[in-house]
Amino acid sequence: MRTIAVSLTIALLTLIAGAQGVRAAELLMFEEPGCIWCQRWHAEIGPSYPRTEEGRLAPLRRMHIRDQSGAGVALERSITATPTFVLVDSGREIGRIVGYPGNDFFYGLLGALLGRLPQEPESRRLPQDEATGPGAAIGRI
Repeated sequence: MRTIAVSLTIALLTLIAGAQGVRAAELLMFEEPGCIWCQRWHAEIGPSYPRTEEGRLAPLRRMHIRDQSGAGVALERSITATPTFVLVDSGREIGRIVGYPGNDFFYGLLGALLGRLPQEPESRRLPQDEATGPGAAIGRI
């Protein structure tokens, strides 16, 4: 019974640690009807994006180019071309990709933007003790 309680406690701590590490980042895609490059992005990247690591770190929110003020984000400058992808964190623009450079280049450019996200503060991490840390002995109670 005690082993089950310890296992449940460790599982709960793992869930808490994971929840605290969630970022408030998102990827805004500014687009408009008839934009062939937007359509191409939706055909080549769109279906799989939510299942990628990038999509989990920065979920996509689609916006009409004319609705920039409704984005609720402090943009560094106006959006003038579609598609424009703006990476935001906590309501602040981190960077952008103007246009769609194709499947081969999109993730590389997005990866560079994701690298600019602020790192998780140390105070939000749970300390690893010897009972739950990487070197913990298996089966020890």
